[in-house]
Amino acid sequence: MKKIIACAAVAGITAALLVPPTASADSAKTVEVPNPVISRNVPAYSSVNPATACAGNDDYYYSFWNGAAPEDYLAYDLSGVPEAQRQIIDAVWYNTSAYDTIGMYSNRNMEPSDYTIEVNAAQGGDYPEDGWEIVETVTGNTLSSRQHLVDFAGYNWIRLHITGVDGKTSGTCMVNFDIHDVSNGICDSWLFLGDSITAGGMNNCYGTGFATYLNRLDSRYFPIQENGGIGGITSTDGRNNIDRWLETFPGKYVSIAYGTNDAWGNQTGAQTYYENTVYMVQAVLDAGKIPVLPKIPFATEAGVQNYEQDYNAMIDRIYTQYPQVIPGPDFYSILQEHPEYLSSDGVHPCSEGYEEMRRIWAETMYARVYRNTALPDGDINGDGVVSLADAVTLQKWLLELDGSATLTGDLTGDGVINGMDLALLRYKLLNTANDTEKG
Repeated sequence: MKKIIACAAVAGITAALLVPPTASADSAKTVEVPNPVISRNVPAYSSVNPATACAGNDDYYYSFWNGAAPEDYLAYDLSGVPEAQRQIIDAVWYNTSAYDTIGMYSNRNMEPSDYTIEVNAAQGGDYPEDGWEIVETVTGNTLSSRQHLVDFAGYNWIRLHITGVDGKTSGTCMVNFDIHDVSNGICDSWLFLGDSITAGGMNNCYGTGFATYLNRLDSRYFPIQENGGIGGITSTDGRNNIDRWLETFPGKYVSIAYGTNDAWGNQTGAQTYYENTVYMVQAVLDAGKIPVLPKIPFATEAGVQNYEQDYNAMIDRIYTQYPQVIPGPDFYSILQEHPEYLSSDGVHPCSEGYEEMRRIWAETMYARVYRNTALPDGDINGDGVVSLADAVTLQKWLLELDGSATLTGDLTGDGVINGMDLALLRYKLLNTANDTEKG
């Protein structure tokens, strides 16, 4: 009976947990409740390759659990996690393949295609051979990451049970598997849709990922982040597939980052790009989620550069027409100012450029989505007052000496936290001190 209740409850969990956008654009742009990772380094078990089980939930996304279909599993003992933090969970796995098997550059790289999510109420400590209950079954999966909401009340164990890889009944899979606490709502889950620039920039297994950078800004948060990038595709492909993608995404924020391939040789046309993007924005809103729209990145390659500002003008138009849209980073201005972030083809960022894009994504979204507006601007350490201690904390953070601060440091309002914000904070403190002396 417990199994039936769990499965039935999960069917309605998404609607109950997802906080929909409201009529007020400002009120929609807030992460109400953190969804922290609760599976980091808990005891992990696997049948075929147990030596790599701990790589599935360690701190490093460049290490992976390697499981073998058709009967391998990755199981976690969550009994050591406080029960209040695991009433409802989001079980998410990540792989490095292209997000979906569309387009000429799609690939499948040791990707789970058939599997079950299973739970167990056994006591923690020893892996239970019996008592596993299936709460979700997936067949024919073509995506490189998936999230699954589970009513976990009364359970201690969860496992990902692999029965197919890359569309075959046998083979080796390669995944990271995280469990997040979403008992109070799914407020911190992201899907980054886009082309090869998104695929390279938002992968969390190379360098430092969006979630890690965000966590350095504010240790309360560690976002769920699916990389929805697929090389070579255009906004037309996005429009043709977004409804299907949204059906499997229970989270809140969806970034729509197409346009480089559309503009390359003006193959789509700015008006059609606008219509495609409006369709995707509306689809996200209709699904009760919040769309995020960055600018198309600057390129030195003439085939892109000659047309991309026409396309970016359409993004400005959408910002005006849809106040619910959160503006993403202005990668046109950023890469135009820093062409050294581009690779030799003049279109795709180099490895350092991709790393900068992830950092800028985190800083921009922290300023526009996460920041606690109840705190005064400049209250870097979150103590409720703006003082010299805040300037010291911000300076240490900028020097990468202290990543623990809760930053409300975007004083210039440009979506990026840098030395200009530190200079403005010092100016404000100096003026405050002068006014105090005069008074």
